[in-house]
Amino acid sequence: MAEQGINKRKTEHIRLCLTDQVEGVNKSTGLEGISFIHNALPEINFNDITIDTSFLKKPLKAPFLVSSMTGGSELATEINQNLAEAAEQRGWAIALGSTRALLEGDKHQESFLIRNQAPTVPLIANLGAVQLNYGYGPEHAQRIVDLTEADALYLHLNTLQEVIQDEGDLNFDQLLPKIEAVCKALTVPVGVKEVGFGIDGTVAKKLSEAGVAFIDVAGAGGTSWSQVEKLRSKDPLRKAAAEAFNSWGIPTKDCIVSVRSELPEVPLVASGGMKTGLDAAKAITIGADIIGFARSLLKAATDSVEAVLQVMEQIEFELKITMFGIGVKDLKALKNTNRVTIMGRSLLEEQG
Repeated sequence: MAEQGINKRKTEHIRLCLTDQVEGVNKSTGLEGISFIHNALPEINFNDITIDTSFLKKPLKAPFLVSSMTGGSELATEINQNLAEAAEQRGWAIALGSTRALLEGDKHQESFLIRNQAPTVPLIANLGAVQLNYGYGPEHAQRIVDLTEADALYLHLNTLQEVIQDEGDLNFDQLLPKIEAVCKALTVPVGVKEVGFGIDGTVAKKLSEAGVAFIDVAGAGGTSWSQVEKLRSKDPLRKAAAEAFNSWGIPTKDCIVSVRSELPEVPLVASGGMKTGLDAAKAITIGADIIGFARSLLKAATDSVEAVLQVMEQIEFELKITMFGIGVKDLKALKNTNRVTIMGRSLLEEQG
């Protein structure tokens, strides 16, 4: 039987992200403005480099997160189960796509119920924050957490996606008090993420003051969900308008710097256009704690667990190579390195 409604939309999202040009036009993460200063004499053994950390009070073998992508369709079930098994093996955190479909119908619930495949790593459930203006409340959020056995909940902000989407929910009025109510009521930490247009320091500070426990900037430079919805849309007005916003958003680098300047201690997830371990190292150097990967893993996840593991291993290897190249043995040293040039400004020269 063909998918219908929200389940059909989820399948369309996956297929478009796999096959079409869905990245922003002339929009990068900004990480190309960061480079490392090679250390010819690192004085460390590559095999002694460690990249373990913790997130949501659970250990991670690497500072990485399988970012929210999908759920609620047959194709999503295979993808999420492959991602979950791989995340468990490599010790990555994993986040679900929007779990509203879990409460609105009984089709493909298994696409969200991946705790058996990932029994020990941090698992984050996910709900669109705008749904708090459409009949959802703390009790629904807690239900999602309970059903998925999640360690935390993402509330995602996706204004541009919703306004281009033919079926979009557009009432984002007075969401902050409702987000605060969810933070107070839930038995697990609540994080907030964008979906590829970025969160700046001013917004992040408001969210933190409302009780949000961690921020995922989800900046521009990767998948643009206004472009995904443009490809889905049957409305000529929306399709044409989406073209004007194909370079919209705050680059991921700028999000990290802005949020970290306002919130020095809040756990910070950097996602949006992350492709390599070198990207991850750059993001960590400027303030990120955990790095989220999404589309980089998606194609492999449609294949097999083994294909996902291969991509994950490469990303981890690239991070370690970067650390070896500048002579640091752990993530703390990477965060504090001066062997980096940011927009032409050398920290090594300034501090040395």
